[in-house]
Amino acid sequence: MNKKQTVIIYLFFDVLATCLSWFLFYVYRKLYIEPSHTADILHIEYTPRLYLALLTLPLFWIGIYYVTGYYSNICRKSRLIEFGQTFFTTLIGVVILFFSLLLDDYISTHNNYYSLFFTLFCLHFGLTYFFRVIHTTKINRLIHSRKVGFNTLLIGGNANAVQLFHEMQTQIKPSGNKLIGFIQTNQDAQNPLNAFIPCLGTAEDIPQIIEQRQVEEVIVTIDTSEHKLLSQILIRLQRFNVLVWGIPDLYDILSGNQKANNLYSRPLFKISNGIMPVWAVNVKRIMDVVLSILALLIFLPASLLIVVLIKMESRGPIIYTQTRIGRYGKPFNIYKFRSMVTDAETKGPELSSDTDPRITRIGLFLRKTHLDEIPQFINVIIGNMSLVGPRPERQFYIDKLIQKAPQYNLLHKIRPGMTSWGQVKYGYASNVDEMLERLPYDLVYMKNASLYLDIKIMIYSILEVINGNGK
Repeated sequence: MNKKQTVIIYLFFDVLATCLSWFLFYVYRKLYIEPSHTADILHIEYTPRLYLALLTLPLFWIGIYYVTGYYSNICRKSRLIEFGQTFFTTLIGVVILFFSLLLDDYISTHNNYYSLFFTLFCLHFGLTYFFRVIHTTKINRLIHSRKVGFNTLLIGGNANAVQLFHEMQTQIKPSGNKLIGFIQTNQDAQNPLNAFIPCLGTAEDIPQIIEQRQVEEVIVTIDTSEHKLLSQILIRLQRFNVLVWGIPDLYDILSGNQKANNLYSRPLFKISNGIMPVWAVNVKRIMDVVLSILALLIFLPASLLIVVLIKMESRGPIIYTQTRIGRYGKPFNIYKFRSMVTDAETKGPELSSDTDPRITRIGLFLRKTHLDEIPQFINVIIGNMSLVGPRPERQFYIDKLIQKAPQYNLLHKIRPGMTSWGQVKYGYASNVDEMLERLPYDLVYMKNASLYLDIKIMIYSILEVINGNGK
């Protein structure tokens, strides 16, 4: 199922519902609320304010839906959850519109306020949910009829996997998982699942299989008591944008460690990666873009001066680009003001230090104040980076880090950042050992990420820039 096309369909009908509900609300106000109303709908005056509202209100509502995470995981919608989500987002939006646009309207009695609020809420909620439930029902029917599925990889070919396979094949209402094969784990003496679906490889082959087979979901069938093996597998999975499920054992269920899903077959639990909830992730993204645009404007005079100084001191490009590894292991070009001489790495990748002769005089100042990173605000706006997140590294050093600390792969689950908890603590890493010392702080950040923590890290980073403590 094409997720982008599905999102566009939901967006289209959300915009249509917004325009229809506001138009009908406008007609209601003119006919029943305003004292100078006409009795005939054909003679209502459609003012420029109405057309302006029809152009701007969809942006307002789409913004609310985006922030609350409605358009994430778009192909797996529950109509019941969708009802509650639409109800509460409509309530929030109508309250904002009421106090910002409608409270100053001229009315003959205060009871009209209740009528205006109730009418707008009912029109917007009714039309929005009507269009949504039609399309969600259509998608669910395609899934339940097995016409649409999500490529799913099983980890393990044991008896648990065989039982899960049979349950999924005989589901009354299929969950949409299209089982394409399984991965043989080290402890599997036998693979009875091999009689039903193919074995695609071992744990080491997981990255290639996910990319080549376009895997969307993974179900881990090994026991949760196999902590070491489970940890190794999950570390490999973290760098990919896939949904990971596990089969809870009796202890998990009785202790309440995991909340199970799936009503029609064996209960599965979603393996949490500790990242912020969807609404917080979306607010963080909005903050990233807005603050980065402001920062570029604020630093524009300084940037122009830096351009002149770099050009005066040495020949070469003003902006230095380097390939780094970002979210889900995807490479991107990071932008910085050049702080070294040209051809500084003719002998291969090499980290810098405080006494690095390759650093120019203006470059030393830029690094101390972190002003060389101003162009990275462009990376943030594009979406390659965030303001706060683990610093992105080159593949050359990532390979070295993974040899000593495989859990480094966990950091690929989130966008890299211009600054991080580890960056505040250690600054630039001069060697792989310092990268390893910084790693625990980045892992703790990922597991405790919040908007509050982001703001706190940004404040400390600004103080570091002011004090010139960079290196």
